[in-house]
Amino acid sequence: MTNDKKTLIVPMMLIGSMFAVLGFALGINAFFVPFVKEAFHISITMSYLVMTATFLSFVVFGLPSGAIIKKFGYKGGMIIAFLIMAMGFYLIAPAAKMISFPLLLLALFISGMGQTLLTGAVNTYVTILGPPESAASRIAIMGICSKTFYAVASLMLAVFMDLSNVHIEDTILPFYIITAVLVVMGFLYYFAPLPEVLAVGEEEDNTETSSYAASKTSIFQFPHLLLGVFAIFFDIGVEYIALGTINDYATILNLPSPQNYVWFVSAAMVLGYLIGALFIPKFVSQGMALFLSTLTGIIVTLMIVLLPIGVSIYLVALLGLANALMWPAIWPLAIADLGKFTKMGSSFLVMGIIGGAFLPLLFGYVADVASHKVAYLVCLPAYLYIMYFAFSGSKIRTK
Repeated sequence: MTNDKKTLIVPMMLIGSMFAVLGFALGINAFFVPFVKEAFHISITMSYLVMTATFLSFVVFGLPSGAIIKKFGYKGGMIIAFLIMAMGFYLIAPAAKMISFPLLLLALFISGMGQTLLTGAVNTYVTILGPPESAASRIAIMGICSKTFYAVASLMLAVFMDLSNVHIEDTILPFYIITAVLVVMGFLYYFAPLPEVLAVGEEEDNTETSSYAASKTSIFQFPHLLLGVFAIFFDIGVEYIALGTINDYATILNLPSPQNYVWFVSAAMVLGYLIGALFIPKFVSQGMALFLSTLTGIIVTLMIVLLPIGVSIYLVALLGLANALMWPAIWPLAIADLGKFTKMGSSFLVMGIIGGAFLPLLFGYVADVASHKVAYLVCLPAYLYIMYFAFSGSKIRTK
């Protein structure tokens, strides 16, 4: 950890570029949901398996990713992650040639393994890179990179793939390009000046120790971490309901250029990140930012359901504002005072990202049997749990 802002600039820029890659990789799902529905002639629920395939890898590969980071360090884990992501996206081309939906899902699952490893490495790295009380602010800055490139994914893929005239073979060229870019980036990051950092008490012989973690012998003795895993589960679920459904919702409503609506959600999230970067921790604590975010999410969700359908799609974008600061606040609150268990704790938190598999799938089911408008009610229990974590769950370690 360092308090010198000048020494943080280069590592923050490099990590920011990795957050951009993560955002782009996940943004592919938002474009794919309506695309594969037409390409493979499947239901709304089945099309959301695109998200399930990606996010399922976060629970399957969560603990192995922690072991990789522990063995090779944060930087080594990041480089390995790029190569795994490249392998996954490469397989999308043969899936398109064979017109195989199962192979496409496998490709997205493998790519998700790389995203699992990269997510755990970069979020923990940026959390312990500077003072813990400003970790949410740093992650918020990283979120700007992530969500901007989440929307860029739809923009770039739209150059090659037309949602109004779907041909599965159109996926071949762009994913060969994406694969090549990821391999080159992984090679360049090998030589990047990223110092290895350690959380307080992460090394057994470290002179600085976390008093809370000193007497602990198991990762399961940190209730705030375990509750944080569920907070991440619900956070990612509602985040990708907003990001991953708005294009599909626009398509259902027959709105022009439906692939561009994800920009509204991303723009709202970027605004939220900017607010977090400016106000945390100077004016608002991480816990209070989390509470205000969940309160906003509850209000906006109810408005989506109660107000006319023509207005509701723009309210979905406002969910982006509500969701923006939840991840930046949950992550540092959940790994606080883990000491030597920090790397393992990050792999547990990554497993919570499985919420991005289940909640959008549940959304798709409700949309099938009722409507997209009603399906957004899936978000309500998620926001209520995260509100509990902000108020009580994250503070267990201080009692």
